[in-house]
Amino acid sequence: MMSEPTWKSTFKAFLYLLPALLILIIFNIYPIIKSFLMSFYIDFDYFNNVVYERGVRNFIHLFQDPNFIKATLNTFIFVVGVVPISIILSLTIALFLNSKIKFLGFFRTIYFLPFVTSVVAVAIVWSWIFHSDYGLLNYFLGWFGIDPINWLTDPTYAMPALIILSIWKGLGFNIIIFLAGLQNINQQYYLAAQVDGASAWRRFTNMTLPLLSPTMFFVSIISIINGFKVFDEIFALFNGKPGPANSTLTVVYYVYQKFYEEYEFSLAAAAAFVLFIIVFIFTLVQLIIGKKFVHYD
Repeated sequence: MMSEPTWKSTFKAFLYLLPALLILIIFNIYPIIKSFLMSFYIDFDYFNNVVYERGVRNFIHLFQDPNFIKATLNTFIFVVGVVPISIILSLTIALFLNSKIKFLGFFRTIYFLPFVTSVVAVAIVWSWIFHSDYGLLNYFLGWFGIDPINWLTDPTYAMPALIILSIWKGLGFNIIIFLAGLQNINQQYYLAAQVDGASAWRRFTNMTLPLLSPTMFFVSIISIINGFKVFDEIFALFNGKPGPANSTLTVVYYVYQKFYEEYEFSLAAAAAFVLFIIVFIFTLVQLIIGKKFVHYD
């Protein structure tokens, strides 16, 4: 029987949590608060931490900046291109890996390897695959009579190339999560459905999808958040540039440019705060929708 909490036990628990709380406050909470405050700095001395003027001019400038508008649009295009396809593919592969097939452990390892592989290494391989003259992808397209595509130098195809790489890179994590969800479904449900004569498609739509909805809900939230934060893949695939003619410029890359290249710290902080609001709204909408469509057994 558990005893009632006392001031002494609460204080002892707090002491145990104190090291982790200090790290969280210093390296997470404080930078977030500081970045939010910095987004309102208009005139300030960064080195002496002296602020002479505050205001909302940075936010006004953002929405008048064509590069920020383009970065926001590109970010939405990237999220829309990556998230649905990634979820559908990873769920399909997870269903395949959850079946009784030979060399199951080998296939699981193969599909998970891209997720744990360095982004730089992945980008080097895909740079070769996307190569205009010697790339493997153009070689296969040539079988169907399609002329070589300049995947990494043509603004029209740079975003599709980035989407393809990102889907391939993130499949492993989604597959593992879906596999865990599938293996937690009680097999007695399927046996009962088979006895009733339900087809494989009916079992999938009426049993697997509803019972897997909490897992799919989690994967969708994580995928959308990661999609809005895309940066590493762009930097590595396009050699430190946001694609040809800023075709793969995203909000996070915009923040990087303003902070590290142009030293406009307050503008970068304002852009980061706008991104936070966008991600927060999308997450809130997903939580509201999740209450209606997610089924917990």
